Amino acid sequence: MEGTTISTRSLVQGDSSLAQYFSEQFAALTPMKVLIAILAGFLVGLIIALTYKKCYRGVLYSPNFSLTLIMLTLITTPVVMCIKSNISLSMGMVGALSIVRFRTAVKEPLDTAYMFWALTMGILLGAELYVVALAVVLGIAVIMFALTFIKFTNPSTYLLVIHYDAVAEHEIQESIRRAVRRSRLRSKTVTRNGAEMTVEVNTDKQQDLVSRMLTVDGVYDATLVACQSDVGT
Repeated sequence: MEGTTISTRSLVQGDSSLAQYFSEQFAALTPMKVLIAILAGFLVGLIIALTYKKCYRGVLYSPNFSLTLIMLTLITTPVVMCIKSNISLSMGMVGALSIVRFRTAVKEPLDTAYMFWALTMGILLGAELYVVALAVVLGIAVIMFALTFIKFTNPSTYLLVIHYDAVAEHEIQESIRRAVRRSRLRSKTVTRNGAEMTVEVNTDKQQDLVSRMLTVDGVYDATLVACQSDVGT
């Protein structure tokens, strides 16, 4: 009888400890708060991903990167919610992140800005600043859409690649000087079979420039390559 009483008492104490554990866990972080934050993170991340898709002006759009932006927002939100009221946990998180090394190279600088945008939104949502987060994400999205109509680069810059006989080099340079507003030699290769010259030129008459180069005696071929692929080209 005494053994049965002790077992019952231990069971009651175990249930009480378990209930106390869950009550402490959900004291400041209720399931409803987590659900609202996750839904808000998904909405904000979706806005960022759609903005990236519509404003992308690179060579090859990556749907996986858009998904990554949504995931960054969703992951950052609950992390900030957990560490905002726990100093020891926040210090441990900072220490853990300081030793992590991400090996994935980001080719476009603008992609890095989008990643910081997603992380910032996750921090705001994790701090339960939903109105501020919504205002910020919509404001930045509107600015990004507006910037797509502004040309920050000069679309008339090209690379002119010419294969020619070495004896025709002077005539080629004179022809380029008369045809374009500005030119700069980027590379030059001379072999036994001929020479190759790459010149950076600014021109609005691409076809006329190539045709002019082909009229020079000693020129085998001429190729004009756009050397910019960023926003505004």
